[in-house]
Amino acid sequence: MNTKNYSTPTKRYKRLVSAIHNIYRLLTSTYELRDFMIRFTRLIAQMFGAKYSMVLLLDASKKYSVFRCVISGKKRFISETRKRISSALEKKIINTAQTIKKRHFLAVPIICEDIMGIIVLGTDNKNAGVANLDDELLLTLTQQAIIGIKNLQLYEEQQKTVLGSIKSLVTLLDVRIPQEYAHSPYFSRLVIAIAHEMRLDESQIKSLKYASMLHDAGKIDIPLAILTKTTKLTPKELSIVQRHPLRGAEILRPLQILRPVIPIIMHHHEKYDGSGYPSRLKGDKIPLGSRVMAVADAFEAMVYGRPYRERVSFDAAIKEIKKKSGTQFDPRVVEAFLRAVRLIKTKKYLQLITK
Repeated sequence: MNTKNYSTPTKRYKRLVSAIHNIYRLLTSTYELRDFMIRFTRLIAQMFGAKYSMVLLLDASKKYSVFRCVISGKKRFISETRKRISSALEKKIINTAQTIKKRHFLAVPIICEDIMGIIVLGTDNKNAGVANLDDELLLTLTQQAIIGIKNLQLYEEQQKTVLGSIKSLVTLLDVRIPQEYAHSPYFSRLVIAIAHEMRLDESQIKSLKYASMLHDAGKIDIPLAILTKTTKLTPKELSIVQRHPLRGAEILRPLQILRPVIPIIMHHHEKYDGSGYPSRLKGDKIPLGSRVMAVADAFEAMVYGRPYRERVSFDAAIKEIKKKSGTQFDPRVVEAFLRAVRLIKTKKYLQLITK
């Protein structure tokens, strides 16, 4: 008996339910189009027992591919560059929007109003070829995958819009805040390096990246006389400065997609022992992203310098971070920082502090 015969209604129904469940799990666990496409290509190869699987996406003209993933056995090829369609098979599918089924391959169009891509499955089974590859099942899975592709494409466009907004805000801040108070070009890199050492997930790292660029957004309302003051602040001036995390959160709150960033910004001046501001949060009640930012922010302030604080050496700054582990800083974050700081280009920091 051929175990790959899915012709009986019960077997086919069970296979369909299992396939849709697998696609659903893929849709709910993937946040980047590239990752989704790779996993989808691998999934359909496994589900259909294909030796070769290829998924490509087209640009608006239908003359170029903008993404192509090929999995053949244990080998994987990925192209994210814009390339002209040259394959006769691919051109035929694009022009006809029809499924093509031959002895050793099955090719189907990805259609959402118009053709947007192609899926090809291949086998070297000389006896059955692709006769047992259920093209209707593959089309059903493709329709489910389209939901993920369109959603992730929309999400990536939103990310580009958000990044544009962030860059505009950062530019505004760079003009407003004196250079002596700005962070070095390596601040975001340090924050992300710490996050990687702590094995944070992709969404947490993305939020930290945005927070590292915008955590001082609230300083835009602080008078320059206070921002540039080199002597000790009065209690009233200190109160104004300490309101900047809350003000930064207020400025960014209308940007819906930046909602995960707001708690990080609001609490990046909290201290692990509860003596920070604005909410005097303590320990794990401080958002993890804020605890990461606090260490990186303090290190930068020491090695890069501020008008109200002289620069210290790279080693002295690390010693100070270690000293305040458990009081000002989360010990776990400090440990991750110590690993990360060895990986970043410390020479760049040293060049900055010797200028």
